[in-house]
Amino acid sequence: MTRHDDNPSCRPTDQLGDGAAILDALHACLTKYVILPSPEAVDAVALWIAATHAQAAWAHAPRLVIRAPEKRCGKSRLLDVVEGCCHDPLITVNASPAAVYRAIGTGHPPTLLVDEADTIFGGKNADANEDLRGLLNAGHQRNRPAIRWDAGSQKLEKIPTFAMAALAGIGAMPDTIEDRAVVIRMRRRAPGETVAPYRHRRDGPALRAVAQQLAGWLGANLATLEAAEPPMPVEDRAADTWEPLVAVADLAGGTWPARARHAVTILTAEADESANVSTRIRLLADIRAAFTALGDPPAVATTQLLKVLNDDDEAPWAGFGPAGLTGKKLGDLLREFGITSGNVRFPVGQAKGYTREAFTDAWTRYCPPAPAPPNVPSVPSSFPQLSPGTDCTLGTDQTVPATRTDTGRGTDLSVPAPQCVPALSRQNELGTDGTGTPEAFFSGDPLMGPPGVQHVGHF
Repeated sequence: MTRHDDNPSCRPTDQLGDGAAILDALHACLTKYVILPSPEAVDAVALWIAATHAQAAWAHAPRLVIRAPEKRCGKSRLLDVVEGCCHDPLITVNASPAAVYRAIGTGHPPTLLVDEADTIFGGKNADANEDLRGLLNAGHQRNRPAIRWDAGSQKLEKIPTFAMAALAGIGAMPDTIEDRAVVIRMRRRAPGETVAPYRHRRDGPALRAVAQQLAGWLGANLATLEAAEPPMPVEDRAADTWEPLVAVADLAGGTWPARARHAVTILTAEADESANVSTRIRLLADIRAAFTALGDPPAVATTQLLKVLNDDDEAPWAGFGPAGLTGKKLGDLLREFGITSGNVRFPVGQAKGYTREAFTDAWTRYCPPAPAPPNVPSVPSSFPQLSPGTDCTLGTDQTVPATRTDTGRGTDLSVPAPQCVPALSRQNELGTDGTGTPEAFFSGDPLMGPPGVQHVGHF
C-alpha cells in the first residue's frame, strides 16, 4: 500500500508560473491526508479545486459530489482539504436558501461547500429544501438567475445563482445534482492504508499557500481559459461539466492533459453504470418485465399489472402506500410519457387496461435493451418420464393427456403426458363425486385476452 510519507511534499512549488508543478503540489496535498478510491479520482478532485479559482472563465460551474456508503470513509476530511485549497470557501451544514442566494449574489461568488448533504436532501427534509436543490441545479450554468418579487421596491429582482459547489454526504445526492457533478465514491480505508492526520491550525496555512499559487497562475490566464474549447471524450451535459477541468489540465501541460481525459472517461463510465434510475424510468422497465412475464400479451388489465408490480419484493412499488402502487398513481407516473390507460375489451369482458403498443416508444427511448433470457437446457429424451415403481396397474387407472390451454396467448400448451388417476366408482349418478373441469389458463388473470384484443378507448 502507498503511505502518505512516500508521496511528494504537500507544499507550494518554487516554480510560480509552472501550472503542472502547482497541480502536482495540490495532488500531493490530497494524497497526504485522504485515501481516494482511484488515481483518476485524485486527478479529478485536484482539477476541480483548481477550476474554482477561474470561475470567471467558465460557462458552466461543475459540482463536486463526495459520497460514501457509510460513516468514516473520509468524505468530511476530503471536504476539509477542498476547503483549504479552493477559491473563497463558504462551508455550511445547514444554510437557508435565502442566505445562500445572498452569498452568491456578489461579483466574485464563493465556492459553496455543503457537508452532511444527505440530511438536507434526504427523508422528510427533501421537500423543505427544494429551493436549495433548485439553486444548485440552476447555478450549474451561467445566466440562470433566480427571479423574486421585491415587495418593497415593487420590482423584479434577479439573483445570480452561478457558483462552484461541492457536496459531501452518505448515499447518493439527488439525481439532478449528480447529473451536473464530478462524482467521487469514497470508501473506508483498508488495513495498511495510512494518511497523515489533518489539523486545521497546523496544516491549513500550507493548503492556503497552494490556493494562492493556483489563484495567481489561473488568474493570469483567464482570457485563455475563457476562449478554450478543449477536445472532449464525452458529449452533452457531461462535456459541459468536465470542460473547465480539462481546460485547466491543457493549460498546465505535462502529463495533465492525458490524465484529465482519462479521468473523464473512467469516472463518467462509473457514473453511467451506477446512476440513479428515476422512478418513472424504473416503472417503465418493470412494466416491460411484467409484460414479458405474462407472455407479451397485446393488452393487460390495470388490476393485473398492479398486482405484478406490487408483488415484486425487490421493487419499490409496494411501499407507495398502504395498498402499494394504485391505479391513479400509476396513471400519474405514466402520463409524462404520453401513456394513458383505456377501456379494453377482453374475451371475458371490458376492463381498464394498457396496451403494449402504448409503451413501445417510451421503452425505446428511455429503457436499456432487455437482457436475453437464459438458455435452459432441455432434458435428454433418454431420461425416464416416470419414476420406477409408479407405473399404473391395468384396470385401476385411466391414462389421460394433461392439457392446458393458454387463452391469454391463444396458444395450445397440450402436452401428452400419462397420468394415473383412480377409476370412477359411479358414472354421473346424482350425489356422487365428480371430476372437476379444468379451468382455462389466462396467464394469471381472467381479463387477459388472446391476440386481437380490442382497445375500446382512452380516458
